[in-house]
Amino acid sequence: MTRIDDIYRRIADRPEVFLAIRPQADVEADHRRSLAAGGPLAGVLLAVKDNVDVAGLPTTAACPGYAYSPDADADSVAALRAAGAVVIGKTNLDQFATGLVGTRSPHGAVRDSRRPDRISGGSSSGSAVAVALGFADIAIGTDTAGSGRVPAALQGLVGVKPTVGVISTGGVVPACASYDVVTIFAADLALANRATAAMKAAVGPRPFPSSIPYAAPERPTVAVPAELPGLDERWRAAFDDAICRAEAAGFVVKTIDLAPFLEAARLLYDDALVAERADAVGEYLASVTDPIADGVDPTVAGIIGAAGRFSAVDLLRARRRLTVLRDEAMGQWGDATALLVPTAPMHPTIAEVAADPVGVNSTMGTYTNFCNLFDLSALAVPAGTVAEADGTESRFGVTFLGRGHDDAVLVDVAGRFLGSPVAGPSWVEPDDAIELAVFGAHMRGGPLTQELSDRGARWAGEVTTTAAYRLVALDTTPPKPGLIRDPAAGRAIRGEIWTLPSAALGEFLAALPQPMMLGRVEIAAGETGPARWVVGFGCAADAGAEGESLDRDRW
Repeated sequence: MTRIDDIYRRIADRPEVFLAIRPQADVEADHRRSLAAGGPLAGVLLAVKDNVDVAGLPTTAACPGYAYSPDADADSVAALRAAGAVVIGKTNLDQFATGLVGTRSPHGAVRDSRRPDRISGGSSSGSAVAVALGFADIAIGTDTAGSGRVPAALQGLVGVKPTVGVISTGGVVPACASYDVVTIFAADLALANRATAAMKAAVGPRPFPSSIPYAAPERPTVAVPAELPGLDERWRAAFDDAICRAEAAGFVVKTIDLAPFLEAARLLYDDALVAERADAVGEYLASVTDPIADGVDPTVAGIIGAAGRFSAVDLLRARRRLTVLRDEAMGQWGDATALLVPTAPMHPTIAEVAADPVGVNSTMGTYTNFCNLFDLSALAVPAGTVAEADGTESRFGVTFLGRGHDDAVLVDVAGRFLGSPVAGPSWVEPDDAIELAVFGAHMRGGPLTQELSDRGARWAGEVTTTAAYRLVALDTTPPKPGLIRDPAAGRAIRGEIWTLPSAALGEFLAALPQPMMLGRVEIAAGETGPARWVVGFGCAADAGAEGESLDRDRW
């Protein structure tokens, strides 16, 4: 039995996950072609949230009466397919992407991947569960208020929520057009990074600036909430463990008042900003004469319909208040590299949501709703489990939040937190990125590493030179080794590759003390790529002739 055979067999046991699925023969044929053609996502199976267009499959946004048949893929889907991904089907969701619970669908609640009495998290419920159950390797979600993060946390996945506008939303049914973001779910950070890098080809209206920070400082400062509303004792303990883990990873932790963040979170549904949802699909809902026949979810219809009670003046007032709150929030943020929060405050049962559909949903968005309103980037990662009172375990996740366009910094921070830094470039690789080979004192953990990290350089992996170099001790303060090319008496020297913007490399060159210099270094083939010449640290030949040759690579 092939993997695809097994997937199609098991999908039958979870009929609520997919709303449309491609014929198995078509998926198998595309999979063979993908593997033969190669590409960064060759052979990777992709599930797509059903508010995102896939040519040949209907788009319904989990509302049968709203269905239409797109002629083309959404920009994000097209980008992933171009990289080799193979679409398997369209996934269930909270209708019109309105919710964080995964139960607001006429096709039924999408159940947790392990405990069928619990919610999966929404609105990208089917996408997250498809990855958690192994029906797909990656999945597209969308995130306006946390829909690309809450399901990731509850299903033990990585959820990448890019800065608003950097990925095109062309071909996406809008929820709140000003704040909608296309997201990626994957089982691990490396694959999530690779998939988002491919999806970045779907350039949005706010592309990354030409030179951006894409690595955290050597000792990043992480802000955490002073108070944790919505978390019981067990979930608070899980977050405390995550803070300890961050400190063990070398982060400096400071506490901040989350009050302005939480007030802003309430504006998204409880104030005039909900008008954006009415603008997206309100006209359709108003035209429905038989909501049951059209499959309209009453909770969703009630939320969107309530927007009519607000005036244009109310909307302007809410936006002004949002600006004030963002200024207060960023004042609290201060010099922090990132903000660390619980992704979800609890994992409710389906019955608990049915008893209080609006209240439970609101609580689920406590630490997510404000993100896009404040133009923040976000990366949700697994962080252990919570032992519940009923003897079961919930998955626990945290989210690292960064300023807008700090997406690459978050990949670096999350990799360190998880203990598995992403080797190679993050998905936000600037156009002017340059590889720099470093040796001795500039390697990670060395006395001069900070010279790299403070300039925004990012570690990209370990390398070895060809067997044509020597390290010599230089008479400098602090002491450091110098690299000299000597094919006659040389050996292979272990070093590291860092990537940094061209402007930062210029700063390095201007600040280099004698006898250090930048030149071309020959790198042997390895995990970071084929044999090649890259820019690297070396030293003047006369200084090398005077220095003692070293037989160690670490300094």
